[in-house]
Amino acid sequence: MEQMSNQLDVQLEGVDFQVAIELTKRALSTEGFGVLTEIDVKETLRKKLDVDFPPYTILGACNPKLAHAALQAEPQIGLFLPCNVVVKQVDTGISVQIVDPTMMMSAVKSPALEDIAKEANNKLVRVASSLKSSSALVAGR
Repeated sequence: MEQMSNQLDVQLEGVDFQVAIELTKRALSTEGFGVLTEIDVKETLRKKLDVDFPPYTILGACNPKLAHAALQAEPQIGLFLPCNVVVKQVDTGISVQIVDPTMMMSAVKSPALEDIAKEANNKLVRVASSLKSSSALVAGR
């Protein structure tokens, strides 16, 4: 797992794309996140533009408790919700990229959001770790 400045990036090898999406949803659920939206970018681009695109899905993940706390602290934070998680096919397998909530919420410049963002980020780091472990089990490593 790699922590970049604005995201967590987990590389999954030996896992089917749909299995990777299900593993991601389960890992998110374990940390209290539900998936509010699921955008199949490949299918959308095929329908709208008649172009081929590798498998690419955007999951809009939300932890209701943390979202409620953030919205109470700063109502305009809704512009940055939900947390996006991208599952995409890459040459080496599947890449799961998870946005860093501390980076998103820092744009609002509210001290009240700092602890909420850190808690969300800690949960998403655990999601990324869980994904790496789960995919290794599924792939038989």
